[in-house]
Amino acid sequence: MPAVHLERENKTVKVKGLRVKEILKELKINPTTVIITRNNELITDDAELSNKEKIKILPVISGG
Repeated sequence: MPAVHLERENKTVKVKGLRVKEILKELKINPTTVIITRNNELITDDAELSNKEKIKILPVISGG
């Protein structure tokens, strides 16, 4: 199972999904409110992951 680091909560969790889209749905995260990185590179929500992969989910911060 892939490992997902949730930056907002500062914790890492294991998830069942192998596509980023599935993982966001599993964690009940709106994809428009976060960016996802793998090895410090941005990935899209249709990216596939391997069982031992680690990704980070970072909140999008906007200001004005």
